[in-house]
Amino acid sequence: MSNAMLSGVSGLKAHQSMIDVAGNNLSNINTVAFKSSRVTFQELLSETLKEASSPTANLGGTNPMQIGNGVIVGSVDRNMGQGSLQYTGNPMDMALEGSGYFTLNTGLGDIYTRVGQFAVDSQYYMVDPTTGYRVQRIGNEGVAEGFQDPTSNDIRIPYDIALPARTTETIGFAGNLSGNQMAPTINLLTSGLKYTTGSGTVASRATYLTDLDQLTGGLLATGDTITLTGTTRDGTVVAPGVYTYNALSHGGLGDTMGDMLDAITAMYQVGGVDASVAKIINGEIRLEDLNAGYSQAYIASMTFTDATAGGVDIEMPIQFDILVAGGEIEKSVNVEIYDTQGNSYTLAGSFIRRDDYANTWDFVIKTVGGNTTVHDRKITGITFQTDGSFGDMHAVVGDANGMNIELEFVDSDPGNIRSIRLDLGTLGELDGLTQFGGPSTAASNGQDGYSAGWLSTMSVSREGILVGVFTNGIRRDLAALKIATYQNSAGLKSVGGNYFEPTANSGDPVANKATEGGAGVIHGGAVEKSNVEVAEEFVKLIEAQNGYQANARTIKVANEMLRELTQLIR
Repeated sequence: MSNAMLSGVSGLKAHQSMIDVAGNNLSNINTVAFKSSRVTFQELLSETLKEASSPTANLGGTNPMQIGNGVIVGSVDRNMGQGSLQYTGNPMDMALEGSGYFTLNTGLGDIYTRVGQFAVDSQYYMVDPTTGYRVQRIGNEGVAEGFQDPTSNDIRIPYDIALPARTTETIGFAGNLSGNQMAPTINLLTSGLKYTTGSGTVASRATYLTDLDQLTGGLLATGDTITLTGTTRDGTVVAPGVYTYNALSHGGLGDTMGDMLDAITAMYQVGGVDASVAKIINGEIRLEDLNAGYSQAYIASMTFTDATAGGVDIEMPIQFDILVAGGEIEKSVNVEIYDTQGNSYTLAGSFIRRDDYANTWDFVIKTVGGNTTVHDRKITGITFQTDGSFGDMHAVVGDANGMNIELEFVDSDPGNIRSIRLDLGTLGELDGLTQFGGPSTAASNGQDGYSAGWLSTMSVSREGILVGVFTNGIRRDLAALKIATYQNSAGLKSVGGNYFEPTANSGDPVANKATEGGAGVIHGGAVEKSNVEVAEEFVKLIEAQNGYQANARTIKVANEMLRELTQLIR
């Protein structure tokens, strides 16, 4: 009977542990990423009253005679199964779907958790807000940009670091350039510089050069010259044209704007119907072809020379812009580009179809906003294959600079000529520009320049890459979360606060990125719920209660029998 009482006591203790575990599971039913536990029982070593005997010739064998001494808790196992995901919308909440663990540093060493509810502290470190432990990273994401310290694995969210501006180096174009439509355009240039008189009115053909506001330093004299360089409609270089001022013309009043324009026109009167004419419209010098169609007419420079060394000067246009690019058909395109300081400029250009080579186009810069100087505004000989796919550059009329245009940002980067490459597609492919019948749809599909920006929002990818979106619209990888995996995750030791430490039976942590080595994927804006099954825990409570009551009844019955025995001698 004493054994019965001891067995009952052991049963009470074991079932009390079962109730404790079930109660702990239920108390953590809403604890993020909590992993439930279960109790397994083992019988105690039995007392052997009689050993087993083997059979003889006349008698059979006998089994051992044993009486058990009760039960003990054999193990408390943790269920490391996946909990369901709950979406919160908080970008700093992250849930692991897989067998990995987030890695954080306590200041003394690494510690591991399934809870991905993070925040950013006052020093911009990504931390567990309940403990201040810093989230750890792996790999080189964010190091080159200065977002992460290469000597530390602590993740910083760079709200305090600007993404520096980047000058445009490549512009991409895609879409169709019509192979059959005809809409010839008339090439038209403009000086951009507006000539005015002392009364503030715009100059006209009748305006005397001596009356221009743009005249400085004294009086014009016979022999002062304006030298012109450029190309005619068919590409012939003007070599070079010179206009000489005549102070005695018009009754001694000197030459007019009309005289200078007539001299410019004469320089371009080459080839009859292919000629251009110089005009003044709203105070600006215009050079306009007489006929529509493909044209390479352009004024590259105009310079004034004071023949008498009297300090006289007339302001000349720095460069001519193109109002209309002459071609069999013109497709205008606009794209925003950036200088080294992140200042934006609108580059207006045109694709024009040539008439001297089949399936061939040019690209010209018509104008660039702001204070810029265009040094090479044309890409010639953009060809297409007979199936409409991109054909690269034409060998006969290939531009010396290939697919590059060149310009100078005078205010922010004076003296440096920036080369910008046009990405028009892959030879023989349809991934960029094409030439099919029908309308022209070509447009810019992006460029690689941008202004400076500050981190605006952040998200996490399935691979555990923290991605930042900056105020300039640029996306950059900030860091990669360090995810640990274990050979036996059930062997981890819980140290409270939803944290685990490795043990001798869990194996050492293996550092990975998400989606690698069984680490799983990461869901941003979500948390992993507890994997406690309420119905199952209620059943365990009932089982524990029944077991506890049965063992209590064993003790009660044994006690009554002992009491009856003590009463025999009375």
